[in-house]
Amino acid sequence: MKFKFSLVVMAAGALLLPLAVYASKTETVVKAQDKDDFAAVVAAVHQQMVPGGHWEFVDSAERKDIDGTFGEMQALFDKYGSVDKMDKDAKVELYADQEHVNDILTRRDSRKLVCKSENPIGSIIPKRTCRTYGAIQRDRENAQEFMQHNATPGGMSGH
Repeated sequence: MKFKFSLVVMAAGALLLPLAVYASKTETVVKAQDKDDFAAVVAAVHQQMVPGGHWEFVDSAERKDIDGTFGEMQALFDKYGSVDKMDKDAKVELYADQEHVNDILTRRDSRKLVCKSENPIGSIIPKRTCRTYGAIQRDRENAQEFMQHNATPGGMSGH
């Protein structure tokens, strides 16, 4: 009886352990000092938002948001030419825009390492596993395609 009680307490304790999920930090991407730097940054970001690119998992709404923010930043560079010539309010606006775009790109970085700690079935000892965000998203997309294929006539429906 005492042994069964210990197992129940250990199992309950294992359920209370938090599932830890975290991601590695990435570097700042969008940062420019002048109009020419900014044009190069925008081109590089767009080049990496294609399939197989660094930020291939940025969705259409986020792309629209990024492009709108790039437009605001471009207007500042058109008006001032460089960060050195901007007044305090313009610099604050520019840095906020940079932060906004970098936040989106960091969340959608296909090379970002995402780690989680979970208890394998039948064990109370947590195991840490790490995968890239890109691998996780590709697996998710493959699973959705598999389900869609199997739900359509002619797919593997089990008949």
